Amino acid sequence: MTPRDRPDPLPPPSRPAERWASGRPPRTPSRGFLRPRPERADEVRRILSSFVEPTRREPGNLQYHLHEHEDGRFFLYEVWRSREDLDRHKATPPLRAFLDNLSTFLEDAPEGYFDTMLSPYPEPDPVPA
Repeated sequence: MTPRDRPDPLPPPSRPAERWASGRPPRTPSRGFLRPRPERADEVRRILSSFVEPTRREPGNLQYHLHEHEDGRFFLYEVWRSREDLDRHKATPPLRAFLDNLSTFLEDAPEGYFDTMLSPYPEPDPVPA
């Protein structure tokens, strides 16, 4: 089985997004824990840290945060404008290379969650022309 044949380690949300009265879909949050293999923890920290700034510049990214938990797990919290934006992000070559080789970096499968955000996400201030 090639890496592309493996199922995506980050499954799609369990229900379709509903629209708010404003006509905009609710935002797409993604969060999860990753437990690195002890001998690869520094490398995983470096790789995940390298994703932060480029991801924040991607179209549709509203938030992207990396945390390190006291037990050594990494916690990612992301908010995307849409599921399509999140899917485009997951297809970027650096992230795809990491996802395709997760088992070499992590002790076990990532603990990931995808939801439909129920509270309205504040719209960013318009960029001055």
